[in-house]
Amino acid sequence: MQQSLTAPAPADAPDLSPDQSAAWEALTDLLALSGIDIDAQEIAPAQPGKGRVMAVLGKAGSGKTLILSELTRALVAAGVHVVSGDYEGKRRKDARTVAVLAPTNKAAFVLRMRGVPATTIHRILYTPVYDPEYERLADWLAGNGDRPTIEGLSDEALDRAFAFYQQHGSIPGALAAAGLRGSDFIQGWKRRDDALDIGLIDEASMLDERQFDDLREIFPLLVLFGDPAQLAPVGLSGDMVFDRLAAPQKLTLSRIHRQAEGNPILDLAHALGDPAVDFAAFERRVRQAAEQDERVVWAERVESDLMARSPVLVWRNATRVRLISAFRAAHGAPGDALLPGEPLVCDGIELPLKHRKKRIDLEARGLIKGAQVVYLGPGKKPGFARLHVIGAPEPRLSAASIIKIETPDVDEPFIPSAARMGATFLHGAAVTIHKAQGSQWPDVQVFAPDISAAAWSNRTEAGLPLWKRLAYVAITRAQDRLLWVTKARLARPHLGLSTDDLTVEAAPLALETAPEDAA
Repeated sequence: MQQSLTAPAPADAPDLSPDQSAAWEALTDLLALSGIDIDAQEIAPAQPGKGRVMAVLGKAGSGKTLILSELTRALVAAGVHVVSGDYEGKRRKDARTVAVLAPTNKAAFVLRMRGVPATTIHRILYTPVYDPEYERLADWLAGNGDRPTIEGLSDEALDRAFAFYQQHGSIPGALAAAGLRGSDFIQGWKRRDDALDIGLIDEASMLDERQFDDLREIFPLLVLFGDPAQLAPVGLSGDMVFDRLAAPQKLTLSRIHRQAEGNPILDLAHALGDPAVDFAAFERRVRQAAEQDERVVWAERVESDLMARSPVLVWRNATRVRLISAFRAAHGAPGDALLPGEPLVCDGIELPLKHRKKRIDLEARGLIKGAQVVYLGPGKKPGFARLHVIGAPEPRLSAASIIKIETPDVDEPFIPSAARMGATFLHGAAVTIHKAQGSQWPDVQVFAPDISAAAWSNRTEAGLPLWKRLAYVAITRAQDRLLWVTKARLARPHLGLSTDDLTVEAAPLALETAPEDAA
């Protein structure tokens, strides 16, 4: 789908620091070489040639998201169309497009909340195949066709769809507003086989080599935005895909800017860059920050109420399992069933090759590895579960599920939902810091005894102490408040588990009633 995005007038452009200005000028020159002049707001058709990759690198607070956001707006102001994963009609041969992508649903959701029309990499790699009749409706909504006449849809329903699309820019949401379900207009999903144009990739530190290669096949021009201080993907030996780029391809933002100044959470994160700061010294800084600012909390126990939507971040897997077991016990969860409202994390999809279409369907709906999910209840078929995928544009679905509840000192997990095959889940009340990358929560609890254990191990990653990388990633997951948990204790919950807080983003989507043959 090609979306509209209102660009700010030049007078609204932000003031840029010298390092941001240098990065902006380099990106402007890169776009000019591809035929897009964002200063003159002039575009030329794309020309074949060698693909180009540029990376904008910096720590938290250095302005990466600011540049990503303003670059998207400048491209739209120049006449470049935004491509999302909702629907794509026929494009003019001379049209220029941009896609803003993130590795996870949560990372894309954070960008959308900041006004950036982001989607996931999976949603671009796999595109929906619409029923031809409803394809005409989608084309009309996107401004590429005449108003259609469709059996079963009244003029009032079409008016509702049009009004919704004008406000939210979502084709699936507009069709849902007309009374259609996803299964009515989407026949399946296919692997993209046509190239796009410009790709802006957030959280590029999470990319593995396969994803990077896939993106380079699709986008002749790629701009990566990443934090070199984060943890590299498992299997890359501490390296990230942008580490292998040549020096002229890397634009470094070194200054922490005014929107981050005075933020005690970011102050702590950047203190980890000081070689003289060991773990004991760092904990003293945390305690001092907690005494001076309520955004940092020196906590002597884990808050179980927060764990339902904001997992405790840990290093060791054994710690994760113990905390999950304590959380379920505190909420009175039975040993043989899940309670509605319990958090889950997708651990992959187990389907044979002959069910490839079903796998693509689930992944395109946001059910990718690492996705945060809330259990809503059992499905209508045995082994199915009703789920809410956090951050997905159409979050409600029902799928064949293999849900694993691990127990301390027990080798085999308990499986309360046991489809023969389908999407697999682990409990999400606690997650490893590696899995937390790309996500943010308003309140984040970091289990400090695990960071201490990493410090005692004397392990390093890419030349830095592992504990510092773990602490940096964990701390920068917090949007508003950091709770530094110092002891292995769990507070009793004040609130019971619930699903009342879950909303469907920007749409009264009928996709909640999607059929139960998703897997």
